[in-house]
Parts: sequence; C-alpha cells; structure tokens
Amino acid sequence: MLLEKNIPSRVGWIEVICGSMFSGKTEELIRRLNRARIAKQKVEIFKPKMDTRYDELQVVSHDAHSILSTPVESASQILLMTADANVVGIDEAQFFDEEITSVCNTLANNGIRVLVAGLDMDYLGKPFGPMPSLMASAEYVTKIHAICMNCGDLAHYSHRIIKDIQQVLLGEKDAYEPLCRKCYLEKQKNTL
Repeated sequence: MLLEKNIPSRVGWIEVICGSMFSGKTEELIRRLNRARIAKQKVEIFKPKMDTRYDELQVVSHDAHSILSTPVESASQILLMTADANVVGIDEAQFFDEEITSVCNTLANNGIRVLVAGLDMDYLGKPFGPMPSLMASAEYVTKIHAICMNCGDLAHYSHRIIKDIQQVLLGEKDAYEPLCRKCYLEKQKNTL
C-alpha cells in the first residue's frame, strides 16, 4: 500500500526536557543528542541567538559540557536548516515565541525526532513562553529537578536573587537559585 505524499515514511516525535534552572536540562539534552550521534543519526542543534552566557555557538551546560549549535533569531529559521536531519535539538526553548511549537510539530510530522529543553516556569513561578504548548504537543515530557539551595529538598522553582522585573534576564548563580515550593513561597512572601 502506498503512503500518501504528506505522510512521512519514518515516524517523528517531540521530547521536552523541562525544569528549573540548575536542574540539568541542558546536560540531559546534550546526553541525548550525543547518543543519537553515536547511533550515526544526522543531528542538528539550535539555540536562541540571544543566549550568549557561556558561548556564542556552543550549547553549554552548567557543568561545562558542550555541543556545537547554530544560533537562530527566530524559530522559523530552524526549518530552513533541517532538511536532511534525523534529530533536531533545541535549547532554551522558553526564549522563542509561540512559533516554536508549530516548527517542532512540522519537524515531527516530517519524521524528525525533536528534542527540546527549556524552563517550564519563569522566576515568578508562571508558565514560561511557549513551554506549556510544547509540553502539550510532545509525546514525551521529562521534568528534571534541581536541589533546593535552602533546605536540600527537590527544587523546581528558579528564584531570582537580584532586583529586576524583566521576565527574561540571562543569568547564572549570581542571579538565580533553585528552591523547593516551601522555600520559594517563604522567599516570595518576604519580598512583598
């Protein structure tokens, strides 16, 4: 039986890796992408051009593991560079606009495995950018937890420790700390 022209011969899907800052999202993304390369799959990796914290071209984890990527201004650029890819990795997905969800679905519909990593919540504990729609579209969602810097429990909040009300503020341990729900709520209450 012949497949219709718009149905790919191989199956694609979306995997989302989410959690707070310092939870290991990028580390997990790099691990999965390296395994795809070991399996001799063609891998393309992207990140938002604005993310220059560690390197202009590399996706870099907090543990200093890295993988070469292509910085892009917009999600639509990803479609132009993935024609022969088997696997596409996207880091810091929360910094893209809602178009990233449709790009990921297009890639998956074309038979590509799409690995996406990003913060699921901003520093106020609210859903961050396109992450909710990416998680809803994904076949697989992995939520990773950090360790609370206050009490040692599992943390899933990215608490901002400097005064700044912008939703997007690139920073590291100088600007954020992972906290559990209890410690996050206590710190939020004390800042009001």
